[in-house]
Amino acid sequence: MRVSKSLILITLSALVISFAEAYDPSPLQDFCVAIDDLKNGVFVNGKFCKDPKQAKAEDFFFSGLNQAGSTNNKVRSNVTTVNVDQIPGLNTMGISLVRIDYAPYGQNPPHTHPRATEILVLIEGTLYVGFVSSNQDNNRLFAKVLYPGDVFVFPIGMIHFQVNIGKTPAVAFAGLSSQNAGVITIADTVFGSTPPINPDILAQAFQLDVNIVKDLEAKFRN
Repeated sequence: MRVSKSLILITLSALVISFAEAYDPSPLQDFCVAIDDLKNGVFVNGKFCKDPKQAKAEDFFFSGLNQAGSTNNKVRSNVTTVNVDQIPGLNTMGISLVRIDYAPYGQNPPHTHPRATEILVLIEGTLYVGFVSSNQDNNRLFAKVLYPGDVFVFPIGMIHFQVNIGKTPAVAFAGLSSQNAGVITIADTVFGSTPPINPDILAQAFQLDVNIVKDLEAKFRN
């Protein structure tokens, strides 16, 4: 079958446009270290950037991920975040890191990152992890039990979770494809919003008695 040159050009143009719209533009300099100086900085991707000539090694450095975070909380886990707020040199680089500590039977409850895919590697312990696909994919659960050295990926925007199913503490590290991935914890967001969502709306949405919804909202407000 012969394909016309015009059709090839149209197809290539469509591909170029689609790639241009799907990805961030490439950086035009080596780095863009974030600063809070509104007078001398240049605003790039949510942060002001210092003069590159003033950048120093400390702008690309963070120390402390060897230390466990406190899991003395209601979900018995702790996320230590290393994003552009901790390392100014991450600005415009589209990447960040977290350490997650889990007490025995602790969990990182269902949540989503609106701006990042996450790749997690388990260092210690045993985790049950998973994510749920979108309505268009019939909300399928993709889940695995992880052991030290195992890796699991949570696609961007998908609701996901991790649970320590072992009797000893667990530790994982995760990379995220954003300098500031954001996090939306489902229960906190739905039942702990300010001001609260009308309990009648949530009762219908979750098919619950309205008094149960009111009780949940009272717990998450605290």
